[in-house]
Amino acid sequence: MHDDFVANLHLLCSYYPSIAEVCRRLPMNRTQFNRYLSGRYRPRHMAMRRICAFFGVEEHELYLPQADFCNLVQMGRIAVSQQSSDSESLAGSIGWPDELVLRGKQGMTHYLGYYFEYYYSMSRPGKIIRTLVCLESRDNGIVYQRTERTQLSSQSRPCHNRYTGVAVKLGERIFLVDHETLNGHEITQTILFPSYQSQVTRLTGLRLGVADNSERMPCCVRVLYQRLDEQITLRQALTQCGWLSADSPELDDELLQAIRNDVAPEEYHFRARH
Repeated sequence: MHDDFVANLHLLCSYYPSIAEVCRRLPMNRTQFNRYLSGRYRPRHMAMRRICAFFGVEEHELYLPQADFCNLVQMGRIAVSQQSSDSESLAGSIGWPDELVLRGKQGMTHYLGYYFEYYYSMSRPGKIIRTLVCLESRDNGIVYQRTERTQLSSQSRPCHNRYTGVAVKLGERIFLVDHETLNGHEITQTILFPSYQSQVTRLTGLRLGVADNSERMPCCVRVLYQRLDEQITLRQALTQCGWLSADSPELDDELLQAIRNDVAPEEYHFRARH
Protein backbone atom coordinates (compact mmCIF):
# COMPACT_ATOMS: atom_id res chain seq x y z
CA MET A 1 0.00 0.00 0.00
CA HIS A 2 2.83 2.38 0.84
CA ASP A 3 4.53 1.62 -2.50
CA ASP A 4 1.28 2.50 -4.29
CA PHE A 5 1.19 5.83 -2.47
CA VAL A 6 4.72 6.65 -3.63
CA ALA A 7 4.00 5.61 -7.23
CA ASN A 8 0.75 7.61 -7.31
CA LEU A 9 2.44 10.69 -5.89
CA HIS A 10 5.16 10.42 -8.54
CA LEU A 11 2.47 10.20 -11.23
CA LEU A 12 0.77 13.38 -10.01
CA CYS A 13 4.09 15.22 -9.93
CA SER A 14 4.87 14.11 -13.49
CA TYR A 15 2.19 16.50 -14.79
CA TYR A 16 4.27 19.48 -13.59
CA PRO A 17 7.54 20.84 -15.00
CA SER A 18 9.57 19.76 -11.96
CA ILE A 19 9.41 18.66 -8.33
CA ALA A 20 10.69 22.12 -7.39
CA GLU A 21 7.64 23.64 -9.12
CA VAL A 22 5.30 21.35 -7.16
CA CYS A 23 6.99 22.30 -3.89
CA ARG A 24 6.77 26.00 -4.74
CA ARG A 25 3.07 25.79 -5.46
CA LEU A 26 2.14 23.63 -2.48
CA PRO A 27 4.10 25.39 -0.78
CA MET A 28 6.26 22.77 0.99
CA ASN A 29 9.91 22.29 1.86
CA ARG A 30 11.70 20.38 -0.94
CA THR A 31 13.59 18.12 1.48
CA GLN A 32 10.39 17.23 3.30
CA PHE A 33 8.53 16.46 0.07
CA ASN A 34 11.41 14.30 -1.22
CA ARG A 35 11.03 12.11 1.87
CA TYR A 36 7.45 11.39 0.84
CA LEU A 37 8.50 10.64 -2.74
CA SER A 38 11.17 8.23 -1.53
CA GLY A 39 8.74 6.36 0.70
CA ARG A 40 10.82 6.98 3.82
CA TYR A 41 8.06 9.00 5.49
CA ARG A 42 4.30 9.25 5.24
CA PRO A 43 2.78 12.77 5.33
CA ARG A 44 1.21 13.71 8.62
CA HIS A 45 -2.30 15.09 8.89
CA MET A 46 -1.78 18.72 7.84
CA ALA A 47 0.77 17.88 5.14
CA MET A 48 -1.56 15.24 3.69
CA ARG A 49 -4.45 17.71 3.60
CA ARG A 50 -2.29 20.20 1.73
CA ILE A 51 -1.12 17.61 -0.81
CA CYS A 52 -4.66 16.32 -1.44
CA ALA A 53 -6.07 19.82 -1.84
CA PHE A 54 -3.32 20.84 -4.26
CA PHE A 55 -3.65 17.81 -6.54
CA GLY A 56 -7.43 17.61 -6.22
CA VAL A 57 -7.52 14.04 -4.89
CA GLU A 58 -9.01 12.29 -1.90
CA GLU A 59 -6.62 10.79 0.61
CA HIS A 60 -7.87 7.24 0.09
CA GLU A 61 -7.34 7.60 -3.69
CA LEU A 62 -3.60 8.06 -3.13
CA TYR A 63 -3.46 4.57 -1.63
CA LEU A 64 -5.26 2.85 -4.50
CA PRO A 65 -3.33 0.23 -6.51
CA GLN A 66 -1.27 2.08 -9.08
CA ALA A 67 -3.18 0.58 -12.04
CA ASP A 68 -6.52 1.73 -10.59
CA PHE A 69 -5.17 5.18 -9.85
CA CYS A 70 -3.83 5.52 -13.40
CA ASN A 71 -7.25 4.59 -14.74
CA LEU A 72 -8.87 7.36 -12.68
CA VAL A 73 -6.39 9.86 -14.07
CA GLN A 74 -6.87 8.71 -17.65
CA MET A 75 -10.66 8.82 -17.34
CA GLY A 76 -10.45 12.40 -16.09
CA ARG A 77 -11.92 11.65 -12.66
CA ILE A 78 -8.76 13.18 -11.19
CA ALA A 79 -7.73 16.48 -12.76
CA VAL A 80 -3.96 16.48 -12.46
CA SER A 81 -3.06 18.91 -15.21
CA GLN A 82 -1.98 22.45 -14.37
CA GLN A 83 -5.34 23.98 -15.26
CA SER A 84 -5.38 27.29 -13.40
CA SER A 85 -3.64 25.88 -10.35
CA ASP A 86 -2.27 29.26 -9.41
CA SER A 87 -3.67 32.76 -9.46
CA GLU A 88 -1.34 34.04 -12.15
CA SER A 89 -2.56 31.68 -14.91
CA LEU A 90 -6.24 31.98 -14.02
CA ALA A 91 -6.20 35.74 -13.53
CA GLY A 92 -4.44 36.16 -16.86
CA SER A 93 -6.95 33.92 -18.64
CA ILE A 94 -9.90 36.05 -17.52
CA GLY A 95 -8.16 39.37 -18.05
CA TRP A 96 -7.56 40.37 -14.43
CA PRO A 97 -4.60 42.75 -13.99
CA ASP A 98 -1.88 41.51 -11.64
CA GLU A 99 -2.28 44.66 -9.53
CA LEU A 100 -5.92 43.77 -8.82
CA VAL A 101 -5.08 40.22 -7.75
CA LEU A 102 -2.22 41.38 -5.52
CA ARG A 103 -4.33 44.12 -3.95
CA GLY A 104 -7.13 41.65 -3.40
CA LYS A 105 -4.74 39.37 -1.50
CA GLN A 106 -4.38 41.92 1.31
CA GLY A 107 -6.38 40.97 4.37
CA MET A 108 -7.11 37.43 3.10
CA THR A 109 -4.72 35.59 5.44
CA HIS A 110 -7.53 35.66 8.00
CA TYR A 111 -9.67 33.47 5.72
CA LEU A 112 -7.24 30.79 4.55
CA GLY A 113 -8.15 27.19 5.31
CA TYR A 114 -10.98 24.72 4.82
CA TYR A 115 -14.72 25.34 4.81
CA PHE A 116 -17.97 23.50 4.29
CA GLU A 117 -20.11 25.42 1.79
CA TYR A 118 -23.92 25.16 2.12
CA TYR A 119 -26.63 26.25 -0.31
CA TYR A 120 -29.86 24.96 -1.84
CA SER A 121 -28.98 22.70 -4.75
CA MET A 122 -29.63 24.16 -8.20
CA SER A 123 -30.14 20.72 -9.76
CA ARG A 124 -32.17 19.04 -6.99
CA PRO A 125 -34.86 21.48 -5.76
CA GLY A 126 -35.42 21.36 -2.02
CA LYS A 127 -32.12 19.64 -1.24
CA ILE A 128 -29.20 21.39 0.44
CA ILE A 129 -25.73 20.61 -0.86
CA ARG A 130 -22.60 20.61 1.28
CA THR A 131 -19.26 21.01 -0.54
CA LEU A 132 -15.65 21.34 0.58
CA VAL A 133 -13.73 24.58 -0.09
CA CYS A 134 -10.01 25.18 0.45
CA LEU A 135 -8.51 28.70 0.26
CA GLU A 136 -4.72 28.89 -0.09
CA SER A 137 -2.12 31.58 -0.61
CA ARG A 138 0.12 31.65 -3.67
CA ASP A 139 2.89 34.09 -4.60
CA ASN A 140 0.56 35.99 -6.92
CA GLY A 141 -2.67 35.88 -4.91
CA ILE A 142 -5.27 33.68 -3.23
CA VAL A 143 -6.50 30.56 -5.00
CA TYR A 144 -9.14 28.08 -3.93
CA GLN A 145 -10.69 24.75 -4.82
CA ARG A 146 -14.29 23.68 -4.37
CA THR A 147 -15.03 19.95 -4.39
CA GLU A 148 -18.55 18.57 -4.84
CA ARG A 149 -19.21 14.95 -3.91
CA THR A 150 -22.68 13.66 -4.74
CA GLN A 151 -24.21 10.20 -4.62
CA LEU A 152 -27.60 9.30 -6.12
CA SER A 153 -28.03 6.32 -3.76
CA SER A 154 -26.10 4.44 -1.10
CA GLN A 155 -25.31 1.74 -3.68
CA SER A 156 -24.12 4.07 -6.46
CA ARG A 157 -20.56 5.32 -6.85
CA PRO A 158 -19.92 8.92 -5.71
CA CYS A 159 -19.49 11.56 -8.41
CA HIS A 160 -17.07 14.47 -8.04
CA ASN A 161 -16.93 17.95 -9.52
CA ARG A 162 -13.93 20.14 -8.85
CA TYR A 163 -13.72 23.90 -9.31
CA THR A 164 -10.57 26.03 -9.11
CA GLY A 165 -10.52 29.80 -8.90
CA VAL A 166 -9.19 33.07 -7.56
CA ALA A 167 -10.36 34.93 -4.44
CA VAL A 168 -9.89 38.66 -3.82
CA LYS A 169 -11.00 41.02 -1.05
CA LEU A 170 -12.05 44.36 -2.48
CA GLY A 171 -14.08 47.13 -0.83
CA GLU A 172 -14.95 45.00 2.22
CA ARG A 173 -16.36 42.14 0.14
CA ILE A 174 -14.77 38.79 -0.76
CA PHE A 175 -15.12 37.87 -4.45
CA LEU A 176 -14.57 34.29 -5.63
CA VAL A 177 -14.60 33.29 -9.31
CA ASP A 178 -13.96 29.69 -10.39
CA HIS A 179 -14.46 27.21 -13.22
CA GLU A 180 -15.27 23.50 -13.30
CA THR A 181 -12.10 21.55 -14.18
CA LEU A 182 -13.28 18.05 -15.18
CA ASN A 183 -15.75 18.93 -17.94
CA GLY A 184 -15.10 22.66 -18.33
CA HIS A 185 -18.76 23.57 -18.65
CA GLU A 186 -19.38 25.97 -15.76
CA ILE A 187 -18.13 29.22 -14.24
CA THR A 188 -19.46 30.36 -10.87
CA GLN A 189 -19.14 33.54 -8.83
CA THR A 190 -19.58 33.93 -5.09
CA ILE A 191 -19.58 37.18 -3.08
CA LEU A 192 -19.21 36.94 0.70
CA PHE A 193 -19.36 39.39 3.58
CA PRO A 194 -16.05 39.53 5.49
CA SER A 195 -15.80 38.63 9.17
CA TYR A 196 -14.74 41.16 11.80
CA GLN A 197 -14.26 38.57 14.54
CA SER A 198 -10.85 37.38 15.69
CA GLN A 199 -11.77 33.82 14.64
CA VAL A 200 -13.62 33.24 11.37
CA THR A 201 -16.45 30.76 11.89
CA ARG A 202 -19.10 31.53 9.27
CA LEU A 203 -19.32 33.67 6.15
CA THR A 204 -22.50 34.41 4.20
CA GLY A 205 -23.27 35.79 0.77
CA LEU A 206 -24.61 34.94 -2.70
CA ARG A 207 -23.55 32.36 -5.29
CA LEU A 208 -24.36 32.56 -9.02
CA GLY A 209 -24.11 29.54 -11.31
CA VAL A 210 -26.09 27.07 -13.40
CA ALA A 211 -27.96 23.90 -12.49
CA ASP A 212 -25.81 20.81 -13.07
CA ASN A 213 -28.40 19.01 -15.18
CA SER A 214 -29.78 19.07 -18.73
CA GLU A 215 -31.79 22.24 -18.00
CA ARG A 216 -28.67 24.25 -17.07
CA MET A 217 -30.84 26.97 -15.61
CA PRO A 218 -28.93 30.05 -14.36
CA CYS A 219 -29.60 30.40 -10.62
CA CYS A 220 -28.65 32.63 -7.71
CA VAL A 221 -28.72 31.25 -4.16
CA ARG A 222 -27.75 32.36 -0.69
CA VAL A 223 -24.66 30.58 0.56
CA LEU A 224 -22.93 29.97 3.89
CA TYR A 225 -19.28 29.01 4.50
CA GLN A 226 -18.63 27.10 7.74
CA ARG A 227 -15.00 26.98 8.94
CA LEU A 228 -13.84 23.41 9.53
CA ASP A 229 -12.41 22.13 12.75
CA GLU A 230 -8.68 21.57 12.27
CA GLN A 231 -9.00 18.10 13.80
CA ILE A 232 -11.14 16.75 10.96
CA THR A 233 -9.22 14.96 8.22
CA LEU A 234 -9.66 15.73 4.55
CA ARG A 235 -11.09 12.27 3.95
CA GLN A 236 -13.64 12.71 6.75
CA ALA A 237 -14.65 16.11 5.38
CA LEU A 238 -15.14 14.79 1.83
CA THR A 239 -17.19 11.87 3.14
CA GLN A 240 -19.60 14.35 4.75
CA CYS A 241 -20.13 16.24 1.48
CA GLY A 242 -23.28 15.68 -0.54
CA TRP A 243 -27.01 16.39 -0.49
CA LEU A 244 -28.87 16.98 2.78
CA SER A 245 -32.54 17.40 3.61
CA ALA A 246 -33.61 20.67 5.19
CA ASP A 247 -34.73 18.74 8.28
CA SER A 248 -31.33 17.08 8.74
CA PRO A 249 -30.17 17.22 12.40
CA GLU A 250 -26.74 18.28 11.06
CA LEU A 251 -28.15 21.69 10.10
CA ASP A 252 -28.93 24.29 12.77
CA ASP A 253 -31.62 26.98 12.56
CA GLU A 254 -29.11 29.82 12.06
CA LEU A 255 -27.58 28.06 9.06
CA LEU A 256 -30.98 27.29 7.53
CA GLN A 257 -32.11 30.89 7.93
CA ALA A 258 -28.90 32.18 6.32
CA ILE A 259 -29.35 30.11 3.13
CA ARG A 260 -33.13 30.43 2.84
CA ASN A 261 -33.97 31.83 -0.61
CA ASP A 262 -36.98 33.97 0.18
CA VAL A 263 -37.67 37.58 -0.87
CA ALA A 264 -39.45 40.03 1.44
CA PRO A 265 -42.33 42.12 0.01
CA GLU A 266 -40.31 45.35 0.21
CA GLU A 267 -37.24 43.85 -1.51
CA TYR A 268 -36.84 44.56 -5.22
CA HIS A 269 -33.65 42.51 -5.62
CA PHE A 270 -32.48 39.12 -4.45
CA ARG A 271 -30.17 40.26 -1.67
CA ALA A 272 -27.54 38.59 0.50
CA ARG A 273 -28.08 38.46 4.25
CA HIS A 274 -25.33 39.35 6.66
